Amino acid sequence: MAINLAGQPILILKEGTERSKGKDAIQQNINAARVIADSVRTSLGPLGLDKMLVDQFGDVVITNDGATIMKEIDVQHPAAKMMVEVSKTQDEETGDGTTTSVIVTGELLKQAAKLLEQKIHPTVITEGYRKAADEALKIIEKVSIKASIDDVEMLKKVAMTTMGTKSVVESRAMLADIAVKAIKAVAEKGATGYSVDLDNIQILKKKGEGVEQTRLIEGIILDKEVVHSGMPKLLKDAKIALLETALEIEKTEFDAKLQINSPEQMQLFLDQEQKMLQDMVETIAKSGANAVFCQKGIDDLAQHFLAKKGIMAVRRIKKSDMDKLARATGGNIITRLKDLSAADLGNAGLVEERKVLDDYMVFVEQCKNPKSVVIMVRGGSDQIADESDRSLHDGLCVVKDVVVENAVVVGGGAVEMEIAMGLRSFADTMSGREQLAVKAFADAIEIIPKTLAENAGLDQIDILMKLRSAHGSGKSNVGVSVLSDAEHVVDMLGEAVIEPALVKKQAIKSASECAILLLRIDDVIAAQKSAAPPGGPGGMGGMGGMGGMGGMPGMM
Repeated sequence: MAINLAGQPILILKEGTERSKGKDAIQQNINAARVIADSVRTSLGPLGLDKMLVDQFGDVVITNDGATIMKEIDVQHPAAKMMVEVSKTQDEETGDGTTTSVIVTGELLKQAAKLLEQKIHPTVITEGYRKAADEALKIIEKVSIKASIDDVEMLKKVAMTTMGTKSVVESRAMLADIAVKAIKAVAEKGATGYSVDLDNIQILKKKGEGVEQTRLIEGIILDKEVVHSGMPKLLKDAKIALLETALEIEKTEFDAKLQINSPEQMQLFLDQEQKMLQDMVETIAKSGANAVFCQKGIDDLAQHFLAKKGIMAVRRIKKSDMDKLARATGGNIITRLKDLSAADLGNAGLVEERKVLDDYMVFVEQCKNPKSVVIMVRGGSDQIADESDRSLHDGLCVVKDVVVENAVVVGGGAVEMEIAMGLRSFADTMSGREQLAVKAFADAIEIIPKTLAENAGLDQIDILMKLRSAHGSGKSNVGVSVLSDAEHVVDMLGEAVIEPALVKKQAIKSASECAILLLRIDDVIAAQKSAAPPGGPGGMGGMGGMGGMGGMPGMM
C-alpha cells in the first residue's frame, strides 16, 4: 500500500501485502463464513448425512458430528477460522450443538448481508443483533422446563435425542442408559448444586463385537496385566492397596562403595535384600490386602513373595489411573509402605484379568460407591467404534448439562420458532433501524427448523408456515418431526425430543458474538504468505469425499 504526499509515493506496507477495505472486506468474510456453515448444514438432524474426511496421510473419519468435522478440516481464510473457533467453544462449553451454532452464525451473516445492501451501517446491525441475542436468552429461560438429576427418564430422553442424529441410532436407548448411570455415579453435590467432572468417566474403545456390547464398568479398567503367572487372576471381595512407592530396594541418594571379601559376605548381602523385600510383602499381607496396584516397579523377588501369599499385583500404573482407582474403590494412595493399614484399603466386588482381543486388561468392578467409572465402547470396525465414542461423549455432555443447569427445552426447532416469534414482537416495540436487525435475527434463527425439513426432503416453506401458525396459536412445543410418517409438525414433548437449555443458550451466545465480530471488520490486511514447506501443503488434501467441499473458495 502506498499513499501520495506532495507527488511522492510513500510505502506503508511490505510488498506482496494484500488489503481489502469497506464492503469488500465484510463481504469476503461473510462469504467465507457461509461456505463453512453450508458445509455442515446437511448433517443436522436425525436424517442428516455423514461426511467422509480424508487427511494427508490417508486416514479416514466418517461422521456427522459438527465438532469433529470442524476439527478435521484445515481452513485458511481467517473468517472461516473464526467459525471453527465457534464450534470449539460450543463443544468445550456444552459438548453438543456445534452444528447448530455454526449454521446460525452463517445465517446471521447472510441476513446481515441483505441489510448491508439496504445501506444500513454495520454498527446498527451489530447493536440490533446484540439486543436480539439478549432477548433470545430470556425467551429460552421462559420456555425451559425444570429437570433434575433424580428425573432419570427425562435425562434418558435428552441423551437419546442427541444420539438420534448419529449412526448409533439403533442402540441409542442402551447407550443413553449407560450415559445417565455414568453421570449419576460421578456427580458430586456442592453448596450451589451438582458438579460433574467428565474426566472421572473413562471411555475405552476396543474394536470387535458390536455396539450393543458396550457396557458400563462401575470401577476401572487398567490396560495392564498381572505381573506374575503364579498370582490369582480373579479375586472376589478384593481388598486393594494403592501404592505410590516402588516394591524394590531403593538406591541411596549418595555414592557408596561396598567391599565384599568372601562369598559368605555376598550371601549375607543377598539375604538382607531378600529380607527387606519379604518385610515389604509382610506389611502388605498384615494390612489384609489381597490386591496391590503399584504406580512404580515391583522387584522380581517381591513378585515371587506376593504370589506365594496369594496376592494379585499390577505395576507401573499411570498417576491418573491411580487417582481414578482411589475414587472408585475408596482407598487411599500410600507413599510410605510402613504407613499402610487396613483403613487405607479400597474395596471392589471383583478384580479380574481378562483378554480383550490381543491385550490383557485388569477389570476392577462392582465398587460400592464409585466416583470414577469406565465405559468400554465396542464396534465392528475402528470407524464404528470411533463414532460410537463420539456419540457417547455427546450423550454424557448433554446429561451433564441438564444435571448442572436443571433446565431443558423442547427440540425439533420448537424453541427456535418461539425465539423467532418473540423477537418479532420485541422488534415492534423498537424504533429506528435496529428494528430491522432484530427481525433479521428472528429470520436467521428459523434456519434450524428449515434445515431439519430440508434434510428430510420436506417442503421448507410448507413446514415453516405450519410451524408459524401453530406457535401463533400458543402451541409452543410444536416442532419438526422428520421421522413421522403422517404429520411432520407435531408436539415434540410428546415425541420425547428434549435438549438441554444450556446448549441452546450457548449456541445463541457463540453465534451472535461471532457474527457481530465479523460484521465489525471493515479492513483486512494480509501479509504475504511464506513459501510452503517441503512435502507439499498440509491439511486435508482437498477433503476427498466431503461432498463438494474440495474447492471451497477463499478457504482451502
